[in-house]
Amino acid sequence: MQREELIQQYQQSSMLQDVVSHLTEGDKGSAIHLNDVHGSSLAFIIAASYQLHKGNHIVLCRDREEAAFLMQDLQFVLPKKEIYSFPSSFKQLGQIHQSDSGNIQMRTEAITQLTSNAIQSMLIVSYPDALLERVVKKSVLKETRLDIEVGETFDIDFMLELLITYNFERVNFVYEPGQFSIRGDIIDIYSFANANPYRIEVFDNEVESIRLFDPVSQRSEKKVLRVSILPNGQQNFTVEEQVSLFQAIPSNTTCWINDVAMCLETVDEGMAKAIACYEKLDFDEEDFDGEDSIRVHPEKRFETSPRIKGYLEDIHLVEWGNKIYSKAMEVFDFGIDPQPVFNRNVELLVEDLQAKKEAGYELILATEHAKHYNRVQGILQDVEANITMHPLNLDLHGGFVDNQNKILVYTDHQIFSRYHKANIRKNRSSSRAQLMKTLKEWKPGDYVVHIDHGIGVYSGLEKLDIAGRVQESIRIIYQNNDLLYVSINALHKISKYSGKDGKKPKIHRLGSDAWAKTKTKTKKKIKQVAYDLIKLYAQRKTQKGFAFSPDTYLQHELEASFFYQDTPDQEKTSLEVKKDMESDVPMDRLLCGDVGFGKTEVAIRAAFKAVTDNKQVAILVPTTILAAQHHKTLSDRLRDFPVTIEYVNRFRSAAEKKAIYEKLAQGKIDICIGTHSLVGKAVQWKDLGLLIVDEEQKFGVGVKEKLKTIKLNVDTLTLTATPIPRTLQFSLMGARDLSVIRTPPENRQPVHTEVHTFSTEVIADAIQFELYRGGQVFFVHNRIKDIEEIKQMLERMLSNVRIAVGHGQMEGQALERVMVDFVDGQYDVLLSTNIIETGLDIPNANTIIINGAHMFGLSDLHQLRGRVGRSSRKAYCYLFTPPISTLSQDARLRLKTIEEFADIGSGFNIAMRDLDIRGAGNLLGGEQSGFMNDLGFQTYHKILDETIQELKATEFVELYKAEIAEKREYVRDCQIDTDLPMHIPNDYVNSVPERLALYTSLNTLKDNKGLQAFLEDVQDRFGKVPEEVKELCNAIRLKWVGKTLALERIIAKKGKLTCYFSSNQKAMFYASDAFGKVMAYVNSNPTAMRLKQTEKHLILIVDQVSTVEDAYQKLRSMEAYVYGDT
Repeated sequence: MQREELIQQYQQSSMLQDVVSHLTEGDKGSAIHLNDVHGSSLAFIIAASYQLHKGNHIVLCRDREEAAFLMQDLQFVLPKKEIYSFPSSFKQLGQIHQSDSGNIQMRTEAITQLTSNAIQSMLIVSYPDALLERVVKKSVLKETRLDIEVGETFDIDFMLELLITYNFERVNFVYEPGQFSIRGDIIDIYSFANANPYRIEVFDNEVESIRLFDPVSQRSEKKVLRVSILPNGQQNFTVEEQVSLFQAIPSNTTCWINDVAMCLETVDEGMAKAIACYEKLDFDEEDFDGEDSIRVHPEKRFETSPRIKGYLEDIHLVEWGNKIYSKAMEVFDFGIDPQPVFNRNVELLVEDLQAKKEAGYELILATEHAKHYNRVQGILQDVEANITMHPLNLDLHGGFVDNQNKILVYTDHQIFSRYHKANIRKNRSSSRAQLMKTLKEWKPGDYVVHIDHGIGVYSGLEKLDIAGRVQESIRIIYQNNDLLYVSINALHKISKYSGKDGKKPKIHRLGSDAWAKTKTKTKKKIKQVAYDLIKLYAQRKTQKGFAFSPDTYLQHELEASFFYQDTPDQEKTSLEVKKDMESDVPMDRLLCGDVGFGKTEVAIRAAFKAVTDNKQVAILVPTTILAAQHHKTLSDRLRDFPVTIEYVNRFRSAAEKKAIYEKLAQGKIDICIGTHSLVGKAVQWKDLGLLIVDEEQKFGVGVKEKLKTIKLNVDTLTLTATPIPRTLQFSLMGARDLSVIRTPPENRQPVHTEVHTFSTEVIADAIQFELYRGGQVFFVHNRIKDIEEIKQMLERMLSNVRIAVGHGQMEGQALERVMVDFVDGQYDVLLSTNIIETGLDIPNANTIIINGAHMFGLSDLHQLRGRVGRSSRKAYCYLFTPPISTLSQDARLRLKTIEEFADIGSGFNIAMRDLDIRGAGNLLGGEQSGFMNDLGFQTYHKILDETIQELKATEFVELYKAEIAEKREYVRDCQIDTDLPMHIPNDYVNSVPERLALYTSLNTLKDNKGLQAFLEDVQDRFGKVPEEVKELCNAIRLKWVGKTLALERIIAKKGKLTCYFSSNQKAMFYASDAFGKVMAYVNSNPTAMRLKQTEKHLILIVDQVSTVEDAYQKLRSMEAYVYGDT
């Protein structure tokens, strides 16, 4: 079934033709009401009407969320039509001091198109909040609009003056509407008239090209012939220059509204909130930086419901919803029911479909991907239902049953009760990307680590004259103000220092042996950890275990009933785990993933797979609370399957435990969850097939040793909530089976996050709202000494609320009792310190209040917020701080970041180096965290990586021989020294942080494809690439070739190339075929190159080398001969 066929069916229906006739022939001001319109059927009705009745259509939904879903449905149903979003400028209704530049851009774009003479018909989706604000008059819009075309004369000075007049902000790199950047002859502008920013390239005062570009990657995407510049449509104009949206729309517009009365009520509510917000603003404050328009009283600035009511009486109005606004309206009864709720019950689904099939309905299944359709159809076949649903490849929000046209359209996400998220265009991703960039940027004063010299302070970039040639270096200050200049070719030796909890490190003294001693001590400890890891890995590969059967129909049904959509990582990880289980080598896999990323689901699938093969499963958890929680989660998830689940913890009586242990020995329990006693001598299993360990690092040494023995024979899956850095994951490949879930669940609701100054009113409202909907609240206050005062304050405000207090100074069992009682719902509010940061998973707690949020690090705030939003319910996080103006710049940035990144996951790990340290510490042993703090995480990781590679090449060479030969990397690093000019000129890239970012990016590239993309990117953003930058890229190529030829150092000076082979006489390279071919190549080119042997090194000398490219080409020819490459 194609979307066009479905639209056509609606176009041909008599009911819809009557509606269109009314719109076409009815008088202005005539109104109709559509009854019984449910799910995504509205999108098809609007689409069919729009195609039959040309003209403009504005659709007003109840709220922002409904508008987002309808917008997405319409974009799917009418993919070739331009559909515009017309949102409110403000982040929340009535919050007039918090505008969103992305929303303003969408409003301006929609109104520009709507008032354009060139466009005859368009669709706009909006909601009542957006009606409050006025729009710019068409005549004013025309006067302020500047069109730019390819080929016309262009004056950069005039453009600069105009943009400043329009209040555009000049920045280094454009990432949100209202910004511009000038780099030589390239001008980037993000106008409010366009969805994307554009790059204008000027040559000889003429526009040579105009390209739209992606604000996140900064790469050009599409050439265009003309663009328009428009200022901020909400803030750059007076009240007199603005009119209501209804005054701006053409006369042939049809307005669709969900519940007119509710719409007008929302407008009244918005006005009341705007006035309340206005009255709280202190316009006399020195740091008040709001727009001038905020100073205008809302009653003068915004529309009122009586005026909107008057406008509605003068246009074609189509209302839908449960209430009929006016008795004078003609009612059209469509008889469309919403998709029934099946609660993931396949029997109910089959029964329903069978009945509809027999009644002659056309059965259609709407899914985002074909694989989702196949999954549902596969389940129907598994239960032997003779039902075939027609696929409709649309990710619709709501299924429906059209009883008049006998059409049934169901969505797979509703069948499986999954939350569905609208993925409409947002301008947020670019500002997020910029925030991330800011967090990662090196700033003068930052601590950095040089692998050879230790910790110093970054002091910027400096151009140096080396033998008459300009080169750029990084300047680092050490103790006693000693300076170290590091060539950009050695940038890989420097990393930004990242220690735990942002503590300041001790700066080293150049020339002292303190750093060398720290490194040696660390390397020795790391070597032991790495050796143990690899030895265990090698030992396990020789063991024989149980090979589980392939997936059964029951397994497919379990996986299909998952509440959320699998993320790509989840899918990949689940397959890796099941593949390990189906092998006869005992599994020992570590599964890492952030809070709420779906590790538990992967573990449940593995446990179920084991049970279907008649094996028992032990789930080992570190705390009593987690045992109860996991029991609840597994019981809920597996309730429709024949699986017996039990748990043991200290709150269960001796008699209960004894009965459970007896059943385990008899094989009457399939899955048992418990703390360390589960692997004790008292427990006898009939046939243990799978051990799942949650947060192994939290167990004592005795338990860990016991686990090592079990792991050799029983399939083991270990879970950890701390993210493992990608770099560390690569280093451990071949030493530890590691699966990482990095992608957050796509359809998990974002946690609504707000930052406030401390307010008892906001706290009371937040708690009462959560309790009203039957939920519970976390209240985090991280000071034990006055936590009781906070409790008394809450009890005074909320007399009937049950409040529990928990903190780390309480006796262990008492704290555990409080937590268990909270999980059981015996308390409404848990007032605690940040002990709730990890481990607790309470789906019923969906509001968290964090007092003194400015005192927490970014990762702590992220982890705390991760405690809520674990169910399909909307979750809220309130961060309370002193007045923002009193906070440090760093604290403001942290709060802005946590507020901006409301989606779970949302690329957070990039900025969280302290999480990297926790993750690595958990994986490699807590003791290692100390070394990471001494060296900084990245330097620690470099040494770990080096150590693992050394062990692979020496003590475990037989196990990894093939891997080393395939990689062709016989040395860890190849140092390049040259007197040739290689740098990024200041007049090409004038921003120091950006030059450093480009140097860093260049040093991380691994192949020519990446290098080519880098050069294209640089040319696109900055113009023609200078020779010095090309030579810089050739130096990177030279380094790659050097590594494959076992060259530790290459010196290109005075027209000669001096290359030093590996100083390790026992290196695999000297015993390889590659070394023999190097010798043969040198001997066959005696006039161009020669070898020289010193006590430590074999040296290759190549004459007549004038450029870095020349050096690269000469060594590349040798590499091609040695490895047979072309």
